[in-house]
Formats: sequence, structure tokens, C-alpha cells
Amino acid sequence: MKNFLVTIGIVCCAVSFSAKDTQAQIIDGAFKRNNIENKKPMAFAPIREADVMWSKKIWRIIDLREKMNQVLYFPTTSMDGRTNLINLFIEGIENGQLTAYDARTDDEFKVPMTFEQVKEAFGATTRTRQVRDLDTGELKETTVVGEIRAEEVKQFMVKEEWFFDKQTSTLNTRIIGICPIQEYYRDQDINRENVQRRLVFWIYYPEARELMATHSVINPNNTAQNMSFDDLFIKRKFNSYIVRESNVYNNRAISQYLSGREAMLESRKIEREIFDFEQDLWEY
Repeated sequence: MKNFLVTIGIVCCAVSFSAKDTQAQIIDGAFKRNNIENKKPMAFAPIREADVMWSKKIWRIIDLREKMNQVLYFPTTSMDGRTNLINLFIEGIENGQLTAYDARTDDEFKVPMTFEQVKEAFGATTRTRQVRDLDTGELKETTVVGEIRAEEVKQFMVKEEWFFDKQTSTLNTRIIGICPIQEYYRDQDINRENVQRRLVFWIYYPEARELMATHSVINPNNTAQNMSFDDLFIKRKFNSYIVRESNVYNNRAISQYLSGREAMLESRKIEREIFDFEQDLWEY
């Protein structure tokens, strides 16, 4: 009887372990994907100041309404463990993984912001505003509880530095910071005719790389080639246009001295000058 009970116990254990092994082998897809949560950002080669023979700081705008950049805007709500870039930044700031810097003063990462200050910068404060009654058509005052409207972030400003490294004879770039740009309407603009834009906060990119490397961006054409947010910026998989360059005029923006078509041509001119600088170093 004792031997029979032992045999039954061994059989039950074997069946249990077999069931666990079968469950562990379930793969949601045709192949097993690597766990991106453990991914580390790609290390950069060290740079010596003595090896940098030329450099220029550039500020550019990434418009999330462009088709190529929509992977940074969607999904607007978390799904399948994925989120968009602005929600990733907000979550990182709230959890203490990232430090936000005040964009109202400068872009040199001097004034840190708390999460409450970030909410205030978004306009997420409880306030009274006039809302049109859909039944009567009259305006009435309504108390609106403030909340961060991440979907209003339609652009990102990127601060970066281009430089030529004579040690490797290459023209490289390093992203320094990223700043979300919010598009909103004033409370007085009931008909929503005049859109407003503001820089919300700056994120120091080298600090954010650890977090960005552990969250993936979906490739709409080939999900086998998904990459992290950090890979997307390092590999320059986005479309943008230049709005400012370092210059003797206090790094003034292009919009301060040109507008319309002339501003667009000036942006392309700066881009072309950087490209030509590298090409002119070589003889063919």
C-alpha cells in the first residue's frame, strides 16, 4: 500500500511538471521575441575635446502629424505594453526616473521641475471656464478639473550637436535634449480659432536613454523589425526641420528674421551647409 501511494505521488508530480513545461512553452507568435525590458542603450564611443575640430548646435522640430513620425504619437493610450513618447516621459517624471527642466527660462537644463510643476506647465490646473450649453446655446461657468492632456503634444523640439571627429574622420551628432511642444486653445477662445503653442519642459537625453531603450516603437510595415525609442533617435528614423542654429546673434531662431517660404529655405540651407562641410573635407 505504501509503495502504491509513493508511485501515485511520483506520477502526479510528473504530470504537474509536464503541464508546467507545456504552459511555459506557449509563445504568442511564430517565434520567441527578446524581452526589451532588459535592453540597454547602445554605448557611444568616447570623444575627446582635442579631436573635435568643428561643431555646431542645432535645434529642430519633429512634427508628429507627419506620417513618418506618427509612431512617436501613437498609441495615445497604453496597449500591449506599449506607449507613446510623451506618456513615457510623463510616467518617468512621476516615478522619479526622469528629471524635467523648466523650458520657460532656457534650454540648458538649469532649473529642475517637480511633477506638480510639470502639470502646471501643461495647464493641468483646476480652473473656472466658460462652456457653451449644447441645449440652450448660452455660455455658463464650469469648474474644470485639471489633467494632463498628452494628446495635445503634436511636436517635439530636439537640441543636438553636430561635430567632426578627426580621430575617426567622421561627422557625428549627439542629441542633448528633447522638449515636447503642446498645442492648445485659450479658455477665452471658445470657437477655437487661434491655436497656441508652448514648450512644456526639457528632458536631458543622456539621462532618458535608459528608460527609452526599454520601450519599443512598433514598425507598421514589419513588426519583426521593431526598435526602441532610443534606437529610433540614434538611427535618425524621424523626419524634422531646423528652426535654429548656434550663431553670434544669441542663437536666435529662424522665425525671428524670416517667415514663410524664406524660413523653409533657410532651414534647408543650414542642413545643406552641414552636409557640404563633411563632403568638402574629402577629395575624389
